[in-house]
Amino acid sequence: MKHLKVVEWNRRKAIQNLRGTHRNPRNHYVKTPPLWQKVAHATAVEANYQPAAESVRVAKAAFAIASLAASGPEVVRLAQLLFDSFSHPAPAGIRSAPTRIRQLLYRAQPYQIDLQIEFRQETNRLVVTGQLLDVSHPDMIGSDVHVTLSNRRGSLVKTTTNQHGEFRGEVENSGDLEVSFAGTGGKPIVILLPKALEP
Repeated sequence: MKHLKVVEWNRRKAIQNLRGTHRNPRNHYVKTPPLWQKVAHATAVEANYQPAAESVRVAKAAFAIASLAASGPEVVRLAQLLFDSFSHPAPAGIRSAPTRIRQLLYRAQPYQIDLQIEFRQETNRLVVTGQLLDVSHPDMIGSDVHVTLSNRRGSLVKTTTNQHGEFRGEVENSGDLEVSFAGTGGKPIVILLPKALEP
């Protein structure tokens, strides 16, 4: 009988420990909350955490690129960067001046895409000027190709290349830029530029 009482006492003690309670001298159960207080505090701190806008923008751009790449080459193609003026140091004397123009050269068979992006501060818009060249047939110019410019925040501008394969459009500046057009076989070719005018 004494053995059963000891077993029952041990069982109750184990349950109390699991519940995080103990019995004080006045026969009241008191919670021992240190662990749960830490959990509650961590949850409260996490709820108030706001990541930097820059980090959010970079993460969104990375996921956008990953989702486009994962959609398969039969659906969309990402253009290959050949030249970026921001990857080369500016000439001495103008390095400290804020850069307002970026020049890029891309390749997406059969096209070579020449882009110039300029920021217009007075209107907070990006002016995008470009030219499509069909490198497989140098005598054929990429004329009448529909080009879409997007700031990836809902602002879209549609334009068409002229007889020289040139296009121009202005889109509201959100920091990011996407240029897309139909390639051979109707497969879209996409150029993604997160932080379009930041070196």
